[in-house]
Amino acid sequence: MTEYKATINWKRGAQQFTDNRYSRLHTWQFDGGLEIPASSSPHVVPLPYSDPAAIDPEEAFIASLSSCHMLWFLAIAAKKNFCVDHYTDEALGFMEKNVGGRMLIARVILRPKVLFSGENLPMDAVLMQMHEKAHEECFIANSVKTDVKCQPVIIT
Repeated sequence: MTEYKATINWKRGAQQFTDNRYSRLHTWQFDGGLEIPASSSPHVVPLPYSDPAAIDPEEAFIASLSSCHMLWFLAIAAKKNFCVDHYTDEALGFMEKNVGGRMLIARVILRPKVLFSGENLPMDAVLMQMHEKAHEECFIANSVKTDVKCQPVIIT
């Protein structure tokens, strides 16, 4: 078993709090020392109580799915001796109500664009298989019930 740690810190400060008019700005601290400002999404809690410049949990969820997929894809490409020069993904997540009326990130679409170089370039079918394998191996995708789709953008 491997353990991961994140520390979430929020302080009330001089805000009354019980009137529900308090800042949702807080920090995420990770074991490597990185500290990131975080907040609720302005789509969920209106300004000025949310900070649009900070990362929100919904964005982080989508980014973690995309990042995990990318890391697996890069490992697969390296094992197949394909040289990846650039990888970008403009991932999308969709907040919707489930059948019980509860809000959730119901769907995530990964849209990776991968640029390869060298003489050994994957055919489109191989590229798709690599993305499928990356999705199957992704720890984060295997941990959630959200429908995660990968729609690679093939660069020709």
